[in-house]
Amino acid sequence: MTSDIAGPASRRPRAVVLVANPAAPYSRGLRVARSLAAEGYEVEIAAVAGEGLPEEEHDGEVILRRYRPAGRWLRWTSRPTGPPGIGRKLVFRAHKLASRIVPAVREHPAPTLDVVRRRVFWPVEPRAWGTALRRDLPPADLYHACGMLTIRIALDLGARARRAGRLGRVVYDVIDMSLDSNVYRSVSGPVRAFYRWKERGWVRRADAIVTVNDAIGQRLSRAWRLRAPPIVLMNCQPRWTLPRSRPNLIREAATIPANRRVVLFLGRLGKERGLDEAAAAILRVPDAALVLLGFGAWTDRSRDRDTDPRFAGRHFSLPAVHPDDVPAWAASADASIIAVPANSLNQRLSTPNKFWESLTAGTPVVLGRDLEVMRKIVEADDLGAIADPSDPEDLARALREILDRPATERKAMRERCLRVTRERYNWDAAVAAYLVLVRRLIGGHAPADPKS
Repeated sequence: MTSDIAGPASRRPRAVVLVANPAAPYSRGLRVARSLAAEGYEVEIAAVAGEGLPEEEHDGEVILRRYRPAGRWLRWTSRPTGPPGIGRKLVFRAHKLASRIVPAVREHPAPTLDVVRRRVFWPVEPRAWGTALRRDLPPADLYHACGMLTIRIALDLGARARRAGRLGRVVYDVIDMSLDSNVYRSVSGPVRAFYRWKERGWVRRADAIVTVNDAIGQRLSRAWRLRAPPIVLMNCQPRWTLPRSRPNLIREAATIPANRRVVLFLGRLGKERGLDEAAAAILRVPDAALVLLGFGAWTDRSRDRDTDPRFAGRHFSLPAVHPDDVPAWAASADASIIAVPANSLNQRLSTPNKFWESLTAGTPVVLGRDLEVMRKIVEADDLGAIADPSDPEDLARALREILDRPATERKAMRERCLRVTRERYNWDAAVAAYLVLVRRLIGGHAPADPKS
């Protein structure tokens, strides 16, 4: 423990990227970690233990460790099972009676002990993981908190690190506007206001705020009355060069005929992702197949559709690949589709990995019409087509608009996608402002240039 309480200037600064999932892998966290390691920092990605995943992995100089949730919060995280006890039954009956008198009560869950606990101690889910981190994670000079589930833990760890002689700086990375997302759509106004109050408290204690695009940054500046706007760290991919011979990984993996056009969906498979609409749209596009390259709750549903006679040869599900390999797979497609319905402010302003992955690979995009930030980028340089994500016929029209262009126009569109990502939208350019921020936070304790 002697090294942990020595002055920060006497050793290599340490950074921890906090990821409230198993990071198998988490591409944004990995890019941040790699960039910090390239600057000379000792870097660890602290993630959540996952079934079948190793406790420790290495990515160059970056260490990924998965911590198993522990402590009393572990029991509180689980929802009650089995038949309800007398007290719980009485709460349900009282709630039912109250809803008859005041109908608005029906919009709220019965105030059982587990519900009250989840409201008061929100967010409950990461607390047991936080217990393990406080016990086992060595202190650091910088904590990069990826998302709302990690910021409270990062602040606690930062305070402990300062007591141990480390700098304990905390950067809150607002990867999305969680409280304005579909996840919290059913949460009542007063409860959501309470959550916003808690988040503002965390923001005031953080040393810096980072987010994924200018539109979200402007919203956060107004909502939190920030003295300085957040540093924008876009989810762009590292610069990538298309091989002289265009990859054909998708057709080879799914045994798709060479004359069939490939439309790619990248990322998480689940509800409100436009998967049903995209599947229906592909049947309206001659000689085309929809390929889903990802993971998630709808994986089995997607595979069932693969074998549905109606979709035979037109719908294929492939497992997710490592982020480093995505550009080559995306370049194997003729177009990609992001048919997400803009059912929340978070969705309207989002710029997810899948968008940048497609453009980096030179693959034009069919995009939902209300995805404001991405739409501006696509329309500014003619990088794809826009459609109504709820209308399979309109999605098919947009796909045909890309796929049916003459070969020279399709090639020019692909080259525009490649050019804008090489010149403007790439990780090398995006991360520069973040690294300046980190150097300012670390001050005189910044590491020497590893290239010198």
